[in-house]
Formats: sequence, structure tokens, C-alpha cells
Amino acid sequence: MASNTGENDQALRRILDMTRMISLVLLGLHFYYYCYTVFAGWGLVSRFSDRIIENVIKTGLFSSFFKTKVLALGFLGISLLGAKGKKEEKLSTATALKYAAIGLLFYFPSQWILTVNANNQTISCVYFALCSIGYMLVLTGGTMLSRVIRLKITGHDIFNRDNESFPQNEELIENEYSVNLPARYRLKGKLRFSWINFINPFRGILVLGSPGSGKTYFVIRHIIAQHLQKGFSMFVYDFKFDDLTKITYNNFLKNKHQYKVAPKFYVINFDDLARSHRCNPIEPSGLSDITDAAESARTILMGLNKEWIRRQGDFFVESPINFLTAIIWYLRKYQNGEFCTLPHVIELMQVQQDKLFTVLRAEPEIQTLISPFVSAFINDATQQLEGQIATAQISMARLSSPSLYYVLSGNDFSLEINDPDEPKIVCMGNNPQKLLTYGAVLSLYVTRLIKLVNKKGRLKSSLVFDEFPTIYLNHVDSLMATARSNKVATTLGLQDLSQLRKEYGREQADVIMNITGNIISGQVSGDTAKQLSERVGRIMQDRTSFSINRTDTSVSRSKQLDAALPASKINTLSSGEFIGLVSDNPDKKVDLKAFHCEILNEHNQIKKQEASYQEIPLIRNLDNAIVQRNFDQIRQDVQDIIDSEIADMLNNPELEYLVLVK
Repeated sequence: MASNTGENDQALRRILDMTRMISLVLLGLHFYYYCYTVFAGWGLVSRFSDRIIENVIKTGLFSSFFKTKVLALGFLGISLLGAKGKKEEKLSTATALKYAAIGLLFYFPSQWILTVNANNQTISCVYFALCSIGYMLVLTGGTMLSRVIRLKITGHDIFNRDNESFPQNEELIENEYSVNLPARYRLKGKLRFSWINFINPFRGILVLGSPGSGKTYFVIRHIIAQHLQKGFSMFVYDFKFDDLTKITYNNFLKNKHQYKVAPKFYVINFDDLARSHRCNPIEPSGLSDITDAAESARTILMGLNKEWIRRQGDFFVESPINFLTAIIWYLRKYQNGEFCTLPHVIELMQVQQDKLFTVLRAEPEIQTLISPFVSAFINDATQQLEGQIATAQISMARLSSPSLYYVLSGNDFSLEINDPDEPKIVCMGNNPQKLLTYGAVLSLYVTRLIKLVNKKGRLKSSLVFDEFPTIYLNHVDSLMATARSNKVATTLGLQDLSQLRKEYGREQADVIMNITGNIISGQVSGDTAKQLSERVGRIMQDRTSFSINRTDTSVSRSKQLDAALPASKINTLSSGEFIGLVSDNPDKKVDLKAFHCEILNEHNQIKKQEASYQEIPLIRNLDNAIVQRNFDQIRQDVQDIIDSEIADMLNNPELEYLVLVK
């Protein structure tokens, strides 16, 4: 403790002052000895000073011209070692060294002036001045060095990138189901190569990112390509048809030899009917009981009226669903489902109420569903009846178009894509300009497909949904929770959690976010970024604090547990830069699950692949006349059903009482 006392500090300063004084005395002796004649001319010599110089000469101090100058400079350096000037942030070591270097250039080479043939006094004065200037500049530079802050407050890492970096998985872990993405990341300022290994895609893959962040180009296209390479059956929801469909088709052509049974490729889209297969989403064999009809009715109406998703259970939501369920199940039972298609359902809904209820009353299994509507009709409760069914009729009428009817009324293939004996690759395309109409129909397709896929003993399958919130998939959380054991890998692509909450409601959106095992996200903001930051977790980070006073700089270093990926960093990710978490398997543990990296795409190779892509093949030659005839035929079918059923009931005394036609 004694070394920190004020007395010792004062003694140290005295020693330094004495050392500097010695330096000045040595420099003065140098001038006096080598310019003695000048001092004599000025009358600055005496017998006493001469005697002192004679004694100093005996020590050998003046044996060399530079000896006294070097010793003077040495003592000056010693005195500067303990100098403590007032710290200044703007001073730098380079500036101080420049002063010292210039001073040395004046100090040492100045003796050449003594060789000049001129007035002796003038030459000596110039020599004194040059040496003194050099000496002062060295002194100034040394003093500046003591004022420089050794540890800079602001460094090159102003955004704390190096401190917020962490080790990531650098091992390629591959299995028969995995998706592996090469990447590179930064660790303490150095670039390293890593792998994002989705070794268990059956726990779900959630792909997040604002528009332009690279969800499709860096992630989804690789999921499609690698799963096709590993023999998955596949369903792809292509929001901007035919971007993903073209990728899927060409990878299918490249890898179809990988399958034990060669799969078939099918496309559903409503804009280019010549390149679309036909498929009936309510095919009779898929409706085993009335609950299947109810699920289909709920899906199609929720897809047409997204605000109903948050109002499930309300009277004016459930009534239209029951009404549509009754019509679907009626057509399923009528002549063993010969006319059980969505176009027939739409046309049957638009029939006059007296004829419609008469026909529906003939089916005993739907009596419970239609009794409230029939009761309101019989009691002339027109306003109540219209409120119950008008919404469903108006919503379904939006689907009444020849192109939709053509695709929905055919049966080119079944939606059981993972049938081991008949695997399928199915792409369904939407159109952003007709989102509300097409999205509802595609929602029905997807709902029926999922029920058929989620069974035991089937082929491994991959379901890829681009812009997932644009369709309604009821109980998608249950799919992700239960389909894992049935080898169903689900990939959901969306822009932001708020988008999912808007379409599905907060509760279901939060469930989807929380149960997904694999998350990969590009640039997102707001609550989504905060949740991802919390999910990745915290790491130990170095913290340094500075305290600057008159004579010194104190530094305090510590370690603190802080967010590995702050929300602000997730807000500013570049295109192709992703963060997230992967899940592992019981037989293969992954210690480093979190990642923040840039996915490495071989851009030139991808461009070459895209340039060589084949177009989606033409399925059939089709003209508008064929489509219109199909449209007219469906309407005629419904009219024939109404007429024949009412005629049969009028001719049957046991059923005649059910007729409501006036």
C-alpha cells in the first residue's frame, strides 16, 4: 500500500526532474566544449569553469562528438518514462512519433553546420538553435506519448459483430431425410465454413423472411431438390405459379430414377387449363362419413372468408358451414356420389329454397343439419333464413367459373401422393391477382391431401408451402405434431409472424411458431425478431469500460450473458444471410443448433440450370368450347337432379309430405 502514497509520487517526480536536469547539463557541456572559442568571445569563460571542463575531459565524456549528445538524449528518455500528461482522445501514437522523429533529424545531423566556412559565432548560434529545436521536439513527442490513450474507446467493431459471434456446426451431417445447406459464418473476426443440417425435417421447417430476403432462392429450392433426390413424394404449393413448379418439374426429371416405383408428375392451376390436370377435391371415396364433409365445408368457407377463422363457434359462422355440409353429404349419397364434385355443390346451393329443401329432406342422414333451415322456411322466417345461408351462397358463387368447374369436376389423379405403389409429385399453383378465389379452392385440396397423406405405412413425403398464410389449412399444428411418425416433412414459408397471426389468429400462429423444430429466418422485424432472438438464446460476451482522468486511463473488463442475436441484428440481415435453429435426432445429437450465417449458392451453376429448364408439358389440347360445355353440363346435371327427385317424391305417397314446392 505504501507505493500508492502521495509521498512516493512526489519523490518520483523529483527523480524525473533531476534526470531531465542532468540531460540539460550534458547538452550544455557539449555546447561549451565544442564551441569554446565562441563562449570565450562572449566572455562566458572563467578559470573555475575551465578547471571543471578539464576534470570532465578526463572521464572520457568528450572522447566522441556524439557521446554527450546521446547521453543527453538518453537521460531525456529516462525522464519521459514516468511522464503523465493529461489524456486526450484525439492524440495518437503516430503524431507523437512524428514529432520525435523530426526532432532527431534536427538533433543529430545538425553538426554539419559546423563545417560551413562562415563567421564562427553565427555558425555556433545556428548549431545551438538546431540542436535545441531537435531536443524540444523530442521532448514534445515524448510528452505526447504519455497523453495518448492506449486502449481506444472506439474500435473497428462498432456494431459489436465479433463479440456477438458464436461457434456453429461445421460438420456435414447427412442421412436419408436430411436437407443440408453449405454456409459460412464469422467467428471473432474470421470467416469459417459451416453446414446447416436439417437432419429431422419431419419436426417441421419454418422459413421466415421479408420479401427479397432469399427464402426461395437460398432455402426452399434446395429443400425441393434434395428431397426429390432422396426419393420423397412431394406436394408443392406454388403461390406465384410457375416459379416453384418449374424447379420441381425439372428436379423430378433429373431424379425420378431414384425411386423404386417411378412417380408421376401432376399440376393443378386454373389459368392455363391445357397444362393443368383435373382433380376432384371431394371425391366420394375420400368422404368416408359426414365429418369429412363437415371438414371440407369448413375449409372452403374459411378460405373464402378469412375473418371467420377467428369467429369459429359464432352462430352466423357455423350455420353456413352446416348448410354446406348438408349439400356435400347429399351429393355424396346421391347415386353413390356420381355427382359429388365442388361445382355441383356450388350449383345446387343456388337452387330455389323450396326445391332445394325438398330434395335435401329426402336424405335421412342430414335431417339434423337442415332442420333449422327448413323450420325457418316453413315458418316464413325469411330474414333469419337469409342470414343463415346467404353468406354461404354468395361466397360460393364467387367460385362459379368455367375454368374452375373444369379442373374441379375431373378426376385425373387422387390426392394420395405417398401411395407406395403409385407415388406422385403434385404442384398446385395460385395467382396473387386472384388470391381470394383460388386460395379457397386450393385450401380444400390441401386439407383433403393432408388427411390422405398422414397415415402409417406410406412413402416418405414432403409438403412445401410457399407463402403459407395465403391458404387456410385447418389444424396445421396437429399435422406437424402427429405426422412426424408417418414420415411427413412439412415446410412452411412466410414473410413474418404478424402475417400468420392476421390470417390464422394469434393463438394458432403462436402454436405453429412454437412447435416447429427447425427455423430458418432471413430479415424480419418487430415481434418476430424479438421471438427469434429469445429462441436462439444468450452467450457470454466480453465487456470493457473506460474511465479517463487527468493523468491516467482505467480499464475494467468483465463477461456478461447477453443475446447472441439481438433483434436489431435480425432486422438488418442481408439477402442470403439467415439465422435460426435446427433440431436433432436421439441417435445423432447436435450440440451447436443455432446458426447465423450466409448460405453459399453456386450462382453460375444455378443460372445454367435455369437456362436449361424444360417447360411444363402440355397435358391436353383444349379450347373454350370444351370448357363451356363442361360448365353447362354441370348446371344441367343439377337441374336434372332437382327435377327427377321432386318427381319421384310426388309419385311416392310415403315421401310426398316432404315436398315444399308450392
